[in-house]
Amino acid sequence: MKQVIQNYKTGELSLVEVPIPAAKAGGILVRNVNSLVSAGTEKLMIDLAQKSLLRKAKARPDLVKKVMDKVKSDGLMEAYKQAMGRLDTPVPLGYSCAGRVEQAGKHAGGFNRGHRVACFGSSYASHAEMVYVPRNLAVQIPESVSYEEAALVGLGAIALHAVRCADVSLGENVAVIGLGLLGLLTVQLLNASGCNVFGIDLKEQRIQLAKQLSAKAAIRPEQDVAEQLNRLTDGNGADSVIIFASTESNQPIEQAAEIARERANIVVPGMVRLDIPRKIFYEKELNLVVSRSTGPGIYDPDYEEKGQDYPISYVRWTERRNMQQFLELVVDGKVKLDKLITHRFSIDQAIQAYEMIMENTEPYIGVLLQYDTQRTLSSKVVIEKKRSKRKAKNGVSVGLIGAGQYAKGTLLPAIKRVDIPLKLIGVATASGSSGRHVAGKYGFDYCTTDYTELLNDEDIDVVLITTRHNLHAPMTIEALKAGKDVFVEKPLAMNIEELSELISAVDENPGQVMVGFNRRFSPFTTYAKELFGPINEAVVVSCRVNAGYVSKDSWIHDPKQGGGRIIGEVCHFVDLIQYLSDSLPESVYAEHISGTNEAMPDRDNVAITIKLRNGSVGSIIYVADGDKSYPREKVELFGKGSVAVIDNFRSMRFIKNGKTRKKRNYLSIDRGHTGEMNALFISIKEGKDLPVDFEEYVYTTLATFKIVESINEGKAMHVDLSEL
Repeated sequence: MKQVIQNYKTGELSLVEVPIPAAKAGGILVRNVNSLVSAGTEKLMIDLAQKSLLRKAKARPDLVKKVMDKVKSDGLMEAYKQAMGRLDTPVPLGYSCAGRVEQAGKHAGGFNRGHRVACFGSSYASHAEMVYVPRNLAVQIPESVSYEEAALVGLGAIALHAVRCADVSLGENVAVIGLGLLGLLTVQLLNASGCNVFGIDLKEQRIQLAKQLSAKAAIRPEQDVAEQLNRLTDGNGADSVIIFASTESNQPIEQAAEIARERANIVVPGMVRLDIPRKIFYEKELNLVVSRSTGPGIYDPDYEEKGQDYPISYVRWTERRNMQQFLELVVDGKVKLDKLITHRFSIDQAIQAYEMIMENTEPYIGVLLQYDTQRTLSSKVVIEKKRSKRKAKNGVSVGLIGAGQYAKGTLLPAIKRVDIPLKLIGVATASGSSGRHVAGKYGFDYCTTDYTELLNDEDIDVVLITTRHNLHAPMTIEALKAGKDVFVEKPLAMNIEELSELISAVDENPGQVMVGFNRRFSPFTTYAKELFGPINEAVVVSCRVNAGYVSKDSWIHDPKQGGGRIIGEVCHFVDLIQYLSDSLPESVYAEHISGTNEAMPDRDNVAITIKLRNGSVGSIIYVADGDKSYPREKVELFGKGSVAVIDNFRSMRFIKNGKTRKKRNYLSIDRGHTGEMNALFISIKEGKDLPVDFEEYVYTTLATFKIVESINEGKAMHVDLSEL
């Protein structure tokens, strides 16, 4: 299917062919008929993407700080790679569309195939022939409303929420600064609320249109707005001012304060500077609200992604209810849209539409994209290659499932550095745009949104699984049953039931499994192990991890998707302790802090002790509440009259008999990803067993489950495979 994509690294805006998105539970697949180009928001996005790297940094100082913290902790090269990886991510444009339901997933909220729906949501309701939309971001279109009208639903809900934030009532005087599409919608919504509406804009066309759409008056800024508004309101001024202007200037907020009466409400949904003029705000005791898009529910993953609604008795107007109400106002004729839709382009002409907007070659207000609903769409797209550099005849054939930030920023770059030839066959992602980008950049033959295409592809030897945690075990089992070798990112499983099923699948199928515990493959780790020699007596291993804060609403903390940071990340260090001690866990004991920080789970700050079979002891101090600029990891190995210290996988010191040997990487860290990929592909190519026995993965995974149990029970827990 065709989709409009923005690349923030190159600034390129393109129309690309991508696979249709995957259907998921809790949402619907929608075949678009129309989508709305939000000229203001999307123009700002394109402007930012096309800035130089320096100007991007000036525009987003908050992100620059994160990069600088990364430089301090992980080095310049690692920070640069991660930053460039995030920039080099395709961003679908568009967030308001209308079409017909092609497929309804489980728990789709009453939607069925064939329903006419209007949809909202960045990364969901995009400019694409087909989109996946969660149930709370879609509403049915009333019979008398056209697809073109319904495509404005997102902007209508934004305007309606701004009006609600202004807390207007019958007969009040309300000024609207900025009469673009949002401003003109707001003029009509305020009129429907019984207000006297006054529009302010630079462009004469919009001034006249506002008057036609029920504004009591419309004024150009150079016409002494305050004086005119005072005259029109009997000297009272505006009861509320809503700012929909888009400018880097502070003039709109200053003008709003000037025309507002005492104790008036000023609502700012527009992108303007907010240097508050304190004197006039103080003298008039003005109320300022920066309204948040479409209303309650926006940016809440439980609402938007999981479909959990807010009780109407507590939250009367959610973003979905605002969408429904906007369409009802269109039905009732209180909002008229025909004069607001000024341009229509086919999806094939999308780039021309953006050129018109960016270059301002002609006046526009509402710009719609139209779609051919009869065109055949596919879940698989073959990539046209310019070269076949990595297509050696005897190489290992690879399929990739999942192409998130880890895969793009770490794993795929490591794969490019392996020592043997590879044949990159297919990449599967839930989002067609991300899969298309990765396939084109790294030279895969095709991309798809149906991962079973990879499992059924006889040309693929090994499948790499880098999805969210809850899919690791089920997909690994499916891949093994399909006769594939598997590399799966950590964790191997989310619970004992999954782990038991995996053990059976490994026993019953010829394929092998390797888990992404990369730190044992770091050159610093292997050098320390080499200098220590055989572990023929008990040792002590200490791992200190300054992991950093992860928001409570992240999928990582979701018990169904991520399982928490102990299962999802502490497992790395359990595996590392096993490797350095040459032994398996016998028992574990863990304590977490008892904090008062409601934004951070207590279990993100934990101290763990592991007793190993050979008498060794390991400890893990895992902390989320530290400073991110401080180095992330430190590993110490004590025993045999020696000490090895690995500092954040940038350096290693080995001390014995008062003498020190060192290894250092001055530019970046090396946590072992390239070594790990080399070990995987060499083993497969040579027909050898994978470098880590599967039993070790089972013990590592079971130990993390027992760490959680230890916290719950308040006692040490035995790590016993007989439970499986």
